[in-house]
Amino acid sequence: MNLYKFLVFIFIIIIAIVLGAVYGIIHDQLTYTISEEYYTKFKFIQFNLENWGLGSNIGTDQNPEIQLYRPRLGAGLVGLLATWWVGLIIGVVLAFFGLIHNTAKEMFIVTFKSFLLTITIAFLTGLVGLLYGKLFLTPTRPNWFFPKDLNNIDNFIMVGSMHNFSYLGGLIGLVIAILYSIKQKIKFKQQTSQ
Repeated sequence: MNLYKFLVFIFIIIIAIVLGAVYGIIHDQLTYTISEEYYTKFKFIQFNLENWGLGSNIGTDQNPEIQLYRPRLGAGLVGLLATWWVGLIIGVVLAFFGLIHNTAKEMFIVTFKSFLLTITIAFLTGLVGLLYGKLFLTPTRPNWFFPKDLNNIDNFIMVGSMHNFSYLGGLIGLVIAILYSIKQKIKFKQQTSQ
């Protein structure tokens, strides 16, 4: 690996972390809009935001509900914390596969497009999860942990389904992005041999 490819490798990982975090922030703003309770009665507790000085528990110790001073900021923070590391993993994998390309420029362009492809597939799969949750999970009530006193259990289920599907979409997107990178390598090779 030459110096330029090494620098691109590091740069791709940094970009992937940032874009992964931004994806999580946007994703969780959308899902917060659908179900505030998914955050106040689950995610804010899971990420311990009450102890960050961002709000307080307005429920009980047995049945907590975290009310934040700025709940949208809290939802964004949850999204950032939940996805930056996914961006890191995807970035490292795609950067390694990017090394198959001849030049640092090719490596960067193809790998960046691969990462955008992964994000797009993750988001679209998440939307499928939202629809799946609405059509199939809300009528049957999956065997999940549900906080007590939910006002809108259907929206809670839909958001949970969207979150789960988004992670699955990240994995599917990663596989497709790797195949895309390999296909581009073959395409470049064929163009240069003609």
